[in-house]
Amino acid sequence: MATELASEKQARDIAMLDVRALCSFADYFVICTGDTKRHIEAIWQGIDEVLRTKDVVPHHNEGTPDSGWMLADFGSVIVHIFAPLERDYYQLDKLWDKATPVVRIQ
Repeated sequence: MATELASEKQARDIAMLDVRALCSFADYFVICTGDTKRHIEAIWQGIDEVLRTKDVVPHHNEGTPDSGWMLADFGSVIVHIFAPLERDYYQLDKLWDKATPVVRIQ
């Protein structure tokens, strides 16, 4: 659902990775890019608002739109929303390249 919501908010380069075989703290990572601080915030709000209506609330949040990276830990799913420069710098897609790609939306 997080990938669909990010797509609805026009996030770019959305990836959903199955990390169950690689780590014990999550089942899936959703990684996406927002073009501006306002876009990052809109993506985050879109995901948070809809999931809250379904009684799914994040256990933990990190980052801010100003930092170029926001993280929401929903337990089995961790959502990363990056600005382009930060996504290129941290390269989570490459760091977790052994994960199984589930969804990729350019």
